[in-house]
Amino acid sequence: MLTAAVAFTLTAAGVAVAGLTAYRRRYLAATRWFAVALLPAGLYLTGLFPVARTIGGEIADWATQLVFDPRVWIGIALLALSAALLLGSRRVARRRLKAAAPASGAAGAGPARPAVTGARPPAGGSAKAPGRPEQAASADDGLGDFADIEEILRKRGI
Repeated sequence: MLTAAVAFTLTAAGVAVAGLTAYRRRYLAATRWFAVALLPAGLYLTGLFPVARTIGGEIADWATQLVFDPRVWIGIALLALSAALLLGSRRVARRRLKAAAPASGAAGAGPARPAVTGARPPAGGSAKAPGRPEQAASADDGLGDFADIEEILRKRGI
């Protein structure tokens, strides 16, 4: 009986807060408050409060065993070791891939992926960019935005 009184009191308080929030024209926040306010009554009417009490008791028992039982600490250590081995092996595999990539590139095998250029041709199929003269479009060898930098370097003789 006390559980019902607490559940419906919490629901009534939540509905009141939702009403005050809606009065301030904050309808989205009011909807959230109303949704949360319905939870205690819904849990009571479906009979889930005893389930929540059981789950809470089991979590408390587990936490007590966690503190006082060395067997649980050994299990936690094994889980941590497993996670460290998985992450470490992944890191080593990535390092090997990075170390193998320059070695294969030096042998003349070429890049594994095609180079990505900065600009795509327009949908019409023309490679000429709008606003650029014909010379600049023909001199552009896939560098896209680096054409201006290349021109500055060429002027300085670098």
